Amino acid sequence: MPAFVRFQTAIPIRLTYNPPPSLNHNHSNTTTSSPIRSFHQSPPANMRIPYVPNPPPASTPEADKAVYERVAARRAPRPLQPLDLALLHSPPVADGWNSFLGAVRTRSSLPADLRELAICRVAVVNTAWYEWMHHAPLAREAGVAESAMENFVKRTEPLVGSNPSQDGLLSDKQWAVLRYTDEMTRNVRVADETFDLLKSLFSEREVVEITATVACYNCVSRFLVALDVGEKNGVGPDDSAH
Repeated sequence: MPAFVRFQTAIPIRLTYNPPPSLNHNHSNTTTSSPIRSFHQSPPANMRIPYVPNPPPASTPEADKAVYERVAARRAPRPLQPLDLALLHSPPVADGWNSFLGAVRTRSSLPADLRELAICRVAVVNTAWYEWMHHAPLAREAGVAESAMENFVKRTEPLVGSNPSQDGLLSDKQWAVLRYTDEMTRNVRVADETFDLLKSLFSEREVVEITATVACYNCVSRFLVALDVGEKNGVGPDDSAH
């Protein structure tokens, strides 16, 4: 167990933070000289384990402090998120997670709309509303129409068949990604018909990156829901931002 864990209370706490501008237009732009920014404590919440202290205690080993700094650098200019402060119970896991997520989010060749559609569909299928809260605004910013989000991305039943959208609401590529994401998340195994549709529209590199994105955010969503990171279990897509 990392040294810094000994300093935290055994009672879970709710951690409020400044979300990105797209999620809260009234948030503060106050910054500090350190890339690690503190959360403010409020009454007890439902996170299943306490978040780690932020900033880390002075007794924290230098190697673990370096992990904090790397995670904070990827998050900047935003503060560390509740997900980070859960993962940092295990600095080696947090470090590897940070590297993997950084590659999937910022270093693949996928356009933002396809990446965020995949992430949002994973969130819906797995009822990971903390994940939805962060990524639905990014999908909209990337050009996904609100009607597409409502009628297709948030649909609870499986996505099957050919592109059902009217008037080009979803492109064939967007539909193929949604359908592949849905089937991969629900069933793990993907039918040949679904895979062949994806392969007909994307390069082999893109197929790998789409698959990695879906797999990555299935991992993220399961971690979030199991521990109730961000205290969003039991809500829904329309309530998760509140």
